[in-house]
Amino acid sequence: MTTRDVLPYGSWPSPISAAQVSAGSSRIEGARFVGAGEVLAGETGGAAARVRRGDVWSGDVWWGESVPEEGGRSAVRRREASGAVVDVLPAPWSARSRVHEYGGGSWTADDDGVLLFVEKADQRIWSLAPGEEPRPLTPDAGDVRYGGLTLQHGRLLAVREDHTAGGAPVRDIVDVPLDGSAAEHPSRLTSLAGGSDFVAHPALSPDGTRLAWIAWDHPHMAWDRAELRIGRLEDGEVVEWTTVAGGESSDGDFHSPLQPVWVGDDDLLYADDPTGRWNLWHLRLTADLHHEPFAPADADTGGPLWVLGTRWFVALHDGRVVAARTNGADHLVVIAPSGSTRILPLDAVTRLSIEDARGQRVLVSGAGSGGAGLWELDVDDAAATRLIAGGSSPWGASWMPQPRAVTMPGPHGPVHAFDYPPTNPDVVGPEDELPPYVVFVHGGPTDHVGGAASGKIAYLTSRGIGVLDVNYGGSSGYGRAYRERLRGQWGVVDVDDVVAAAQGLAASGAADARRLAIAGGSAGGWTVLCALANSDVFAAGISRYGVADLRRLAADTHDFEARYLDGMVGPLPSAEALYVERSPLTHLDRMRTPLLIEQGLEDLVVPPSQSEAVRDALAKNGVAHAYLAFEGEGHGFRGADTLVRTMEAELAFLGQVLGFETPGVPPLELE
Repeated sequence: MTTRDVLPYGSWPSPISAAQVSAGSSRIEGARFVGAGEVLAGETGGAAARVRRGDVWSGDVWWGESVPEEGGRSAVRRREASGAVVDVLPAPWSARSRVHEYGGGSWTADDDGVLLFVEKADQRIWSLAPGEEPRPLTPDAGDVRYGGLTLQHGRLLAVREDHTAGGAPVRDIVDVPLDGSAAEHPSRLTSLAGGSDFVAHPALSPDGTRLAWIAWDHPHMAWDRAELRIGRLEDGEVVEWTTVAGGESSDGDFHSPLQPVWVGDDDLLYADDPTGRWNLWHLRLTADLHHEPFAPADADTGGPLWVLGTRWFVALHDGRVVAARTNGADHLVVIAPSGSTRILPLDAVTRLSIEDARGQRVLVSGAGSGGAGLWELDVDDAAATRLIAGGSSPWGASWMPQPRAVTMPGPHGPVHAFDYPPTNPDVVGPEDELPPYVVFVHGGPTDHVGGAASGKIAYLTSRGIGVLDVNYGGSSGYGRAYRERLRGQWGVVDVDDVVAAAQGLAASGAADARRLAIAGGSAGGWTVLCALANSDVFAAGISRYGVADLRRLAADTHDFEARYLDGMVGPLPSAEALYVERSPLTHLDRMRTPLLIEQGLEDLVVPPSQSEAVRDALAKNGVAHAYLAFEGEGHGFRGADTLVRTMEAELAFLGQVLGFETPGVPPLELE
């Protein structure tokens, strides 16, 4: 048995460098089967195909992937049948949509290998055929954006977001000609469905006579109240439509349907949450619109619609359904037409997206023990599962902490979290010392973490710093009631919950109560600032592009979230006093905790003015702090240099404030 060194927590030697974590921080941004196969229905290039078991499929797997070392460029790559990986979309092209600012659904492809993508720089849709140069499919019309691209029955559908008229943008679902004629003649773009503030998930019926889609309006977010609409098509255009699910129920509750999928000319599958959980429902378009639950479960098949193109389930050609189910962590199931379910083994436990299906093969993205990845599964042969991209740790399993799901009591009810203890195969801490911990606060705030160790977590835990990743009240993944705990209580429930989780962990003897830090970005940064202004539990804080002033956020933020605060705090102007009282900027005189602030200078979601106001107030009050601003970065850091700089700065900051050495990283000067 190998003797392990005994060293102070926080100073353990680790092979996990910030540069390595950055290189492994790519995001999977959609995936498709592309190539041979007899198309039955659904998305061309991503459709169910008649493939007998035992057949050898000769097509490729394509996927989108952010590339930190190329400034966060969104590449599209393919894995050929030989196993070789090549770029389909070469630099400097970048497939990234800015619809809703968060984008999503920025590319698709057909079985002839034609890539259809939204170019980041101009937000137009482009077509790239093998051996050719990209050509535009949409006009150069100023600030008009596209996202949620999907090929269905030979037609390219997209969500269009038009900012050219000033004021609030106008959104609709459009049919984009594949011949490129609309690039010069905008009138050839056909608007299929609009009439609401937001639209998503367009789905054409197999016979081409109906269009289903999701719609919602201010002041609601898609996960608060949305509608499933079906329209009748004549000459390729919707001539009339009706709401068939969602909206407000007869008992006054709100529902939030998601992702309609046609399984016949008159049959539709979709996700909805009238029971408090997003479950699958089957709609038969009979005279009385018959809805019935399909394999209900005490788990969510669905989630917050932050980005377009996310898929929580897929219907196979034989009537089975492959779905992600979330109750804290995710798992993947295959559901028979009878409703019986079987779990599919997969090394991914969070952020599962069912990207595509062909025959019995399915592409699934998510994150597991080795980080974010893309897998190809055969639903009938577990041994045939293969890793396509990412999903593996270069350091080995012994360096990756094993998450422990924990639930702590809180003043508003139970608080769910995942504990990642210090983990190093060569070192242990002194028997008379407890480890420092960083409490991670996710963004959103309607978002979710699911118990998968990332490189960024291992960067800390391998050095002897524990991580507690908290799903505070308001998080998704535990049903509508848990999600709505935050309604009207942002800055109260989230703060109380992260404080309760941190105190509970320390009380259990797992963490040093004197060396607790808190870190978060965006809405998570808001909770960091609120917690530091309203409690003395934390010895250090890290705010990445965090919200500091609710009134300024309401005035500055983009249209997608323009009314988000109505539900999270209250409507303006009647709730203005509450906005002032809740805002950390109002109470920075209370803040005496050292703080590291990180901000992208091109952030349109939380503009730099928010972080600059915090910096200035801390300087005025003589509070130790550092402010790092990054050119070219928006809301969420993507560039390799930025990722390396922030990780090293955060480690140096924690060591300086919490009292341990941090060899190998540049020192951080606090003002």
